[in-house]
Amino acid sequence: MPRPYLTDFELMILLAVLRVGDAAYGVPIAREIEETGGRPVLLGAVYAALDRLERRRLVSSRVGEATAERGGRAKRYFAVTARGVRAVKETQRALTALSSGIAALKGRHA
Repeated sequence: MPRPYLTDFELMILLAVLRVGDAAYGVPIAREIEETGGRPVLLGAVYAALDRLERRRLVSSRVGEATAERGGRAKRYFAVTARGVRAVKETQRALTALSSGIAALKGRHA
């Protein structure tokens, strides 16, 4: 059975794919993580994570039309599967449970 929880980067990837929607391929996914998440990312790391997530069936992909501006290459678009949405929710639940009640996270020091 695959591990049920996501790494922080996997969680960011899935959330970025959900935010970008139908136009989710490597570049806009990386841009969303950088602009919204405030985390610089390498495009190669994004694609490596997407490949892992697809092997785990947390995302699916489809190949779009070849475009002239990409030298005839097609874009690979990604979508979060129902299993991926469940993994996001379960990871968020675990993080919320672990972080609740910690004084240092509320601005108070222990």
